[in-house]
Amino acid sequence: MSANPFQPQPFFADKNRAFWNLQSLGWAGAFLLRASSTLANGQSLSSLVPVLISTVTGYSVTLLIAVMFRWLLKQRPFITWGASIVAVVAAAGLCAFIDAWVFATQNQSVDSIGVQLLLGAFYLNMTLLGAWSALYYAINFYLTVEEQADQLLRLESQASSAQLAMLRYQLNPHFLFNTLNSISTLVLLKQTDRANKMLSRLSSFLRYTLTNEPTAQVTIEQEVETLKLYLDIEKMRFEDRLRPTFSIDPAVAHARLPSLLLQPLVENGIKYAVTPKEEGAEISVSAQLAGENVRIIVSDTGPGLNEGGSRPNIESVGGTGVGLANIKERLAQAFGERQSFETRSSPSGFSVIIEIPLAMEEPSKVAA
Repeated sequence: MSANPFQPQPFFADKNRAFWNLQSLGWAGAFLLRASSTLANGQSLSSLVPVLISTVTGYSVTLLIAVMFRWLLKQRPFITWGASIVAVVAAAGLCAFIDAWVFATQNQSVDSIGVQLLLGAFYLNMTLLGAWSALYYAINFYLTVEEQADQLLRLESQASSAQLAMLRYQLNPHFLFNTLNSISTLVLLKQTDRANKMLSRLSSFLRYTLTNEPTAQVTIEQEVETLKLYLDIEKMRFEDRLRPTFSIDPAVAHARLPSLLLQPLVENGIKYAVTPKEEGAEISVSAQLAGENVRIIVSDTGPGLNEGGSRPNIESVGGTGVGLANIKERLAQAFGERQSFETRSSPSGFSVIIEIPLAMEEPSKVAA
């Protein structure tokens, strides 16, 4: 089904058009109200001529006032309000004189413009122009508040994006240092073939991280493919000592999460479960539905937090101080209060449990 080409637009999306619409509708309404009142009092149709002239005069004068008000809005409050009051009083006096003159001209029985006639016209015009001015400033105040709110939202969004980018960039130097150190070791051992293969896999992994924006979200399926690429690099070092397994429910394969969110967890398992044990360890990654959320578990069969004192606390990975704390911060930035982060430790292993909202793939927002 094709999209509806007629999408509703906010009334004040075009301020100039909104002004002319309100200006025309407002004065048309004022004319109809005064005309109906005149006819209801039993006066002839000719008596509508002064009402029409008064309406046209008010319409024209308020256009001049609007030009002045636009300039006054940029001035200091004292000047704005003082000049506005003077302008409204002067405009009401001008309109009152024109209304009184038209009335005296139409009614030949009236010899001249009397003070009482002039004061009555002034009171009416002052009421109309005062209401018009109050509405003008109220609408401008509302639009200013709306613009400031929109600007604040944009700034918050930019700050959030910058924060996510900073957190993502913290991971790359740490991972790159470890991998280059491994390649250097292979070169020193003259294992050039293995070093070349590791460099090739490293270039593929870095190409992925550089192609995608730091604030992008990927599907779980894409994240797992990236983890496998990372584990291919580490398998060059540990061979059979590193035994990764994956269990991904197809129902959540296209659920979205921040890019490279799970890599530090796997790296943590390699450093503190695989490296210190001669027989190595298993590292498992699973993702299943949990109600309306996705539950992701990254676990290993190494020592827990309190086993042998080799596992760091949950605030750091590899002694850098950015690992798990980084992940917690990225989750908070991406999902707010709708996420949870939990660690569990036992003599038989260590696991991290993450729950995030189930949000399916949106190609325009997902990384390549």
